[in-house]
Amino acid sequence: MFPHPQARLIPSGAEKGIGGDELAHYIKRAAENLDGLRPGPLFCAMRNTLASVFCYLGAWHAGRPVALLDPDLPPAALADLAERFRPAALLGFTHPLDGPPPPRTDVPDPHPDLGLLLATSGSTGSPKLVRLSRQAVLSNAAAIATALSLGPEEIAPTSLPLHYSYGLSVLNSHLVAGGAVVLTEAGLLERSFWADLRTYACTSLAAVPYQYSMLRRLRFDRSQYPSLTTLTQAGGRLAPELVEEFAAQAERFYVMYGQTEATARIAVLPPDRLADRPGSVGVAIPGGRLEIEDGEVVYYGPNVMMGYAERAEDLARGDDLGGRLRTGDLGRLDAEGFLHITGRLKRIAKVFGTRVNLDDVERLLRGSGPIAVTAGDDRMTIWTETADQPTRARLARRLAAELRLHWSGFDVRHIEHLPLLPTGKIDYRRLESLT
Repeated sequence: MFPHPQARLIPSGAEKGIGGDELAHYIKRAAENLDGLRPGPLFCAMRNTLASVFCYLGAWHAGRPVALLDPDLPPAALADLAERFRPAALLGFTHPLDGPPPPRTDVPDPHPDLGLLLATSGSTGSPKLVRLSRQAVLSNAAAIATALSLGPEEIAPTSLPLHYSYGLSVLNSHLVAGGAVVLTEAGLLERSFWADLRTYACTSLAAVPYQYSMLRRLRFDRSQYPSLTTLTQAGGRLAPELVEEFAAQAERFYVMYGQTEATARIAVLPPDRLADRPGSVGVAIPGGRLEIEDGEVVYYGPNVMMGYAERAEDLARGDDLGGRLRTGDLGRLDAEGFLHITGRLKRIAKVFGTRVNLDDVERLLRGSGPIAVTAGDDRMTIWTETADQPTRARLARRLAAELRLHWSGFDVRHIEHLPLLPTGKIDYRRLESLT
């Protein structure tokens, strides 16, 4: 059953949570509110609020596929998605469309197994959505709950956006396990977030690498939050010194690895193996399997997506992948099956926990002269043959505005000439060696 009968949702500021029959009643009513809508996916602006969660769970219980999207998508990006995917309704967006959603004339209905759609790179307006079956969502939530030993006593705050797969997996895994989720839109820099952590006796905190760097600058002291026993990390590589620092503060510190294409998490490093497996992202979650094929990490499991979608017609397709996901990451497995990521095949990066397609960024900057983009840990480097410093500063500000990320995530550097391969393509490895 989803959610578990003991699961609770606790809106920030509420005296008590909503659970049991009351929660079931609200979800049923949210599902009934969708009656009468035309066929097709729902577009939900997914905030860390009770209304957004009811939209998601209502769609789930109505059997309607739902796309959980950044509520602040620029108008042009939202209009483009609506034109290509022909949603039945758009719910709760900051910048709604000027008129009704485009008609669904001659568009097939979505596949009956389709439950959830997530963006691969929401901040760049990526043309792809990840198609996730209902089975994939539930199996991944259950596997995470098992791997992290979640139960009804666990309470987690929404420290990440719920339209982000890692943030959503915190919600799903706790709802499956019968735990509680504190719904707050406050960030880690806001006092109200930490007040909620104390008020509701939260037991865990999920964060991406840049948030752990932020916590270090804030001089985070776990002893001030006696109920907080568990810290989890995903969304990119965390520097070894930060792993050591925060593992020393928590009773349990989990390093994890995942992709939206596998619903959320793929591997988990148990806390008791941190010391003897430094740099590893762990072993496959329950029900999954990891292999290395021609140097690439390949994952097998029931949580693998059905495939990508670029338009409404793609939503009618069944399972394209059969539970096998080529991750695009390079890696190795040690003798005990622990995964070590050694590089990337695909031009995908994580900047402040947000997944960004580097080719998308280069397209955004088309017309700004010869440019190449590379990335490291939580940072993107833009290489330009333009020597003018004000121009380079404008590029950084433009990217910060368009991707809605802090300007410090963009390092715009001058290079005399972009290095090229014999084929005439940009030599990205040479550029990476210069960082």
